[in-house]
Amino acid sequence: MAEERHKFPCQHCGAQLTYQPGSDYLACAHCGHQHNIDVDNRGIDEIDFYSALDQIADNQITEVRLTIKCENCAAEFEFDRHLHADECPYCGTRIVSEAHEHRHIKPWGLLPFKITTEEATKAYHNWLKRLWFAPGKLKKYARKDRSPNGMYIPYWTYDCVTRTRYVGERGTFYQQPVSVRVQVNGKWKTQTRMVTKIRWKRVSGHVGRHFDDVLIFASNSLPRDMARELAPWDLQHVLPYREEYLSGFRSEMFQTGLKEGFDIARQRMHPVIKSDISADIGGDQQRILNADTEYDQIKFKHILLPFWVAGFRFGKKSYQFIVNARTGEVQGERPYSKWKIFFAGIGIIIAIVIILSIVSTSQYSDTFINTEILEDLIIGFLQFR
Repeated sequence: MAEERHKFPCQHCGAQLTYQPGSDYLACAHCGHQHNIDVDNRGIDEIDFYSALDQIADNQITEVRLTIKCENCAAEFEFDRHLHADECPYCGTRIVSEAHEHRHIKPWGLLPFKITTEEATKAYHNWLKRLWFAPGKLKKYARKDRSPNGMYIPYWTYDCVTRTRYVGERGTFYQQPVSVRVQVNGKWKTQTRMVTKIRWKRVSGHVGRHFDDVLIFASNSLPRDMARELAPWDLQHVLPYREEYLSGFRSEMFQTGLKEGFDIARQRMHPVIKSDISADIGGDQQRILNADTEYDQIKFKHILLPFWVAGFRFGKKSYQFIVNARTGEVQGERPYSKWKIFFAGIGIIIAIVIILSIVSTSQYSDTFINTEILEDLIIGFLQFR
């Protein structure tokens, strides 16, 4: 039954067991009983990209999940069939909706939670306290806010071998004497100076590279740049997928498809390939006129990575805060107080006027103002809140 996914009853009291971050067991919050997970440390194999596309068409590597979609932020995540009302874990919007079935590619592996909800909540509140120019009510709201939600977020990883043929130009610096007219003591004279110029030579060649585990964020529910800042992930510890690790947590369905994900991966590979070509051309400067890349031996994995997510609405906008549930790294969105920024700007102007007044009457009055001292004073003022 779809509604029984991720549910593991306690053998002693019948209550639900949940996975304990950083451990290899499930625990019962009612009686304390622990149930060990049979950990499989063999890792997981990549799947051939083009074979998988055929298997998707035949539903060989897909499964049906019961999901619900937030109309505010478009997040789509697993939902229990018996629940009809809840809050979106990403933006905090109240959801009253019917769940629907969603067919998607099965996940092959995951990284289990390591950071606890208490540690994530502390990081969340500490982050809010450190915000500059945040509205005063925001921090009060944060103290009343509930704990962040544990979410497994979908990712693709891609391996491939690239071979690139290129045509370019190699630039080499050389010195050339040039006669110039200059004025010395009021008289014009001709002098010879050495000028650096560049000599270009047309070249061609090929470069190759093996890309391993190019990680692509497969969700549209969180800002892609913000999620990227949570890296690095310890992908060498990815475990084969087991339902036990999801007990007590939610998992999101991927919104970036397999083919679309590889297109994004190619964009990630492009700067690396370009750098390889420049190194192969050599010289002092390089021009790449044309490059044709072949992508071969493409393989992929569909994995889930653990996030703590706090979503809240402040004013008329939604804001999100995320924690890497393996390392504790945090990223977030936040509102700004226009009045605090305005008065801070006034304060900076006043500080600059005072500093200039002090400098003009000091020992620097007969010389140029030391701009480094002035910058240090202004930075010091900005750091004082």
